[in-house]
Amino acid sequence: MVQPDIEAGADGAEPSRGRPRLPRTDLGTFLLHWSMAIAMVLAMITGFRIAWDGANAVFSRLVAPILLQGDVWTIHFYAALTMFGLASAYLVYLNRAALTGRNALARLRLLVVEAPARLKWQAFNVSMHWGFYLLTLAMMATGILLYLGWGGLVVDIHAALAIALVAYLVIHIVGHFMQGGWQQLLRIFLPARLVAGPLAKPRPLLAALAIGAIASIAIAAMDLGTRDRLVAPKIAVAPVLDGELDDPAWKGMVPARVRTQQGFNLAGGRGESLVEIRAAHDGDTIYFAFRWQDPTRSLKRLPVIKRADGWHLLHNHADIADESAYYEDKFAVLFARTDAFGGGVTHLGPKPLDTLPGALNGRGLHYTTDGSYADMWQWKASRGGHLGKVDDMHFGPPYPANARQQAGTERYSAGYLQDPGKAFYAYNYKGEPPGGYRGPVTVPRLPKDYRAIVARMGTINLDVNVSDDEGAQWWMFEAETLPYSAELDAAIPVGTVLPGVIIGGTYEGDRADVSAAPKWKDGWWTLEAKRSLKGSGSKFDIDFTEGKPVYLWVSVFDHNQTRHTRHVRGVRLDIR
Repeated sequence: MVQPDIEAGADGAEPSRGRPRLPRTDLGTFLLHWSMAIAMVLAMITGFRIAWDGANAVFSRLVAPILLQGDVWTIHFYAALTMFGLASAYLVYLNRAALTGRNALARLRLLVVEAPARLKWQAFNVSMHWGFYLLTLAMMATGILLYLGWGGLVVDIHAALAIALVAYLVIHIVGHFMQGGWQQLLRIFLPARLVAGPLAKPRPLLAALAIGAIASIAIAAMDLGTRDRLVAPKIAVAPVLDGELDDPAWKGMVPARVRTQQGFNLAGGRGESLVEIRAAHDGDTIYFAFRWQDPTRSLKRLPVIKRADGWHLLHNHADIADESAYYEDKFAVLFARTDAFGGGVTHLGPKPLDTLPGALNGRGLHYTTDGSYADMWQWKASRGGHLGKVDDMHFGPPYPANARQQAGTERYSAGYLQDPGKAFYAYNYKGEPPGGYRGPVTVPRLPKDYRAIVARMGTINLDVNVSDDEGAQWWMFEAETLPYSAELDAAIPVGTVLPGVIIGGTYEGDRADVSAAPKWKDGWWTLEAKRSLKGSGSKFDIDFTEGKPVYLWVSVFDHNQTRHTRHVRGVRLDIR
């Protein structure tokens, strides 16, 4: 936005009289330029923080020390919305102040004809301004697509454009310095009264700011007005939970469809999954049917394999709670009263809380900042997911960290916790801190008959990109195991693979509120779930009968622990 012509009065500023003075910039350009610069910097240091979370991130990792942490999604979207409003305002300002000539394309002819170096650099800067406009338009277009759920190549293009914008800023500064030295650079810090020409319209800055504000408000209103709604009608006959959608309750129902993206492993590595959501209730119970794309049925959650020196955990990053290979499929749905981006519970960065530890994997934490609680259901394929249970969990205020968590030797999850009660699963290996699981692990229990366990696991293919057999059981029941003994261990041959999950006891308390049944077929999981409309009545559960708005978000985990897909526009749930 910096005026390329340094001659006094060329941009409408008052010309100098008497001795030469430093060139100045009209007040409108001054305000719009610096407002855009601030918004752009905020968009960059939040956008690169979001990109920093990607497995193949390079540039964002280099600039990580200067990136914001915390609820960067919200800041990023508001910064982008502000940039849109300011860009609209600038176009209006140029028109009303009769300053469109400052960036006239005709000036580019100076690049190819005989002219003083200063004028050639002036023309170069005009070309850079047009490049900035095109970059900004492309950034906005790809950003909107990402906001609507597009991923894959769009993510790569958006990231490349952001890096190009950083390069532009450097070239922009160099270009103006070459045009007029420090005087040309300093002019943007020296606002002056606009001297309106005969073609200028009255109050150009006020009109521009008004139009920019209206444009931003219109975009925000369009966003709110086009968000998905999921209607849950009252039904006479409850669906049977069997992972099929052939019940009368679901027939003819139009689902809400959500494009989720930026996950791991899905869609040939693009990290995308389309999710269909259906809902109904019978006056006492609410029923959901979730259907999502997942190319493989993955059940092997951190199994153990016997080698010559003992039992080893199959994993890639289990020690820092970031497993993305040997893990089960999962699915999560978040319910909240707020329609904030992503439910307002995601805070990125290695240490988003000043006085509390960050996550072991350094990627960020889930928690609320206003003392509220958001209800979260998580289906886990091998930890009760095929035995009728969904783990009822929540996001709330950060809980105090213990000494091991403060020391970084135990996972800290801030406000991400299970509801009160207990689950019936445990792990058949002793946990180890970061850097662990590189050698033999302690196995608490071994099967009474390892052959029977291995038979129920179906075809044991350690290629994580191959589906596990239908009906395969990658867990052991506690009753069919015994505490570890050297005698039991000696009877099991080297090369044997055993499940890493043990099922024993019962689900109890609030944590046991949600029941479900899954089925995987032809690259799609279908999950039917139910819960009382009122839940347990605790602060951790969303009550679906209060008549207050409820918004939901869904996440798909394709055999990974934390790198789920995401979407930011909440789906409004209407109970009819």
